Amino acid sequence: MWDDLRPIGRDPETGGYRRYAWTGADADCRTWFQEQAEARGLTYETDRNGNQWAWLGDPAAGDAVVTGSHLDSVPDGGAFDGPLGVVSSFAALDELRARGAEFTKPLAITNFGDEEGARFGLACVGSRLTAGKLTREAAYELRDADGVSLPQAMEAAGYDPAAIGPDPERLARIGAFVELHVEQGRALALSDNGSGEGSGAPVGIASAIWPHGRWRFDFRGEANHAGTTRLVDRRDPMLSYAETVLAARREAELTGALATFGKIAVEPNGVNAIPSLVRGWLDSRAADQDTLDTVVTAIEKAAREYGDRHGIDVDVVRESFTPVVEFQHALRDELGRVLRERTGRALPVLGTGAGHDAGILSESIPTAMLFVRNPTGVSHSPTEHADEDDCLAGVHALADVLEGLACR
Repeated sequence: MWDDLRPIGRDPETGGYRRYAWTGADADCRTWFQEQAEARGLTYETDRNGNQWAWLGDPAAGDAVVTGSHLDSVPDGGAFDGPLGVVSSFAALDELRARGAEFTKPLAITNFGDEEGARFGLACVGSRLTAGKLTREAAYELRDADGVSLPQAMEAAGYDPAAIGPDPERLARIGAFVELHVEQGRALALSDNGSGEGSGAPVGIASAIWPHGRWRFDFRGEANHAGTTRLVDRRDPMLSYAETVLAARREAELTGALATFGKIAVEPNGVNAIPSLVRGWLDSRAADQDTLDTVVTAIEKAAREYGDRHGIDVDVVRESFTPVVEFQHALRDELGRVLRERTGRALPVLGTGAGHDAGILSESIPTAMLFVRNPTGVSHSPTEHADEDDCLAGVHALADVLEGLACR
């Protein structure tokens, strides 16, 4: 499965992946998913929001156990973020069949569409639509950098955008969703593996997802000639933006939060022109809501002060937000119990600052997550990595969990 997926959407120069929603690379990933489902005799379907499903058993029976993740990527992303969960889901099913497991509940593997939000700027579009956290009207307003709307992109890819929207009937048939994901940090690598050696554990259980959001900062100044305009006569928005980036780092350090300006757009974007507009996107996350509010408020205050100093108009718009997600304790504890019985030791339980489809769905259905060790902690990068032995440990852990939930 890795060999089949490896070349899809991979840039030959950077080695990173560019699997954006409703593009050719995305279509190839979707074809791969359908082929994997059909090769295993599973019932394949695409729901009203473009999410893919592969069913073992009758979907209408209810109380289904679902696993999976996503196949799209951030710009020049790594091979594991998302795809590891989907590949491991198919591999776990293979493992359960090899064990001769007898399923007493329907089982489904899913690929949620547009989880990363790399094309339209909003993460977890497929799961948000399904859970009713993104309205059809708001989805229709999403546009990529070329001005292509989400409905236009879906229609060009052969899907009907008129059908998108909440899918409560589907969610009502699901009893539990378990998402396996590569860890996007080093908590497992630095954890105690239960032996007392502190050498790390290959698999862990998620406790919660930090509250997080994306804010757009617009700095508007005055375009002018870079070679003739005196420094004192300039209204250069790049200065206010640069100072705000430094302020974000400073405020994050003071509060123990995370704050990142990772995307920027400049107009007119000429080497010899003072910009008229600098637009930067802030990604901020924290362990609790109060801390997140504190750091974002401080960054916005700093931006406006720097703007006033340089004669720059500043606008701040919150484009997306996800509150803290505390995974259902009963399901989380059940995962811990099953895996403790299988391995003879307790698995580490850890929080994360990264968002996931499991977090979006958590208010609608019981959800849980497994993390696979990332030795370097690097993610959203071509150098993202997980060792094969750890990936196999993740498959076995997922198989154990699915057996405990769907084969009782």
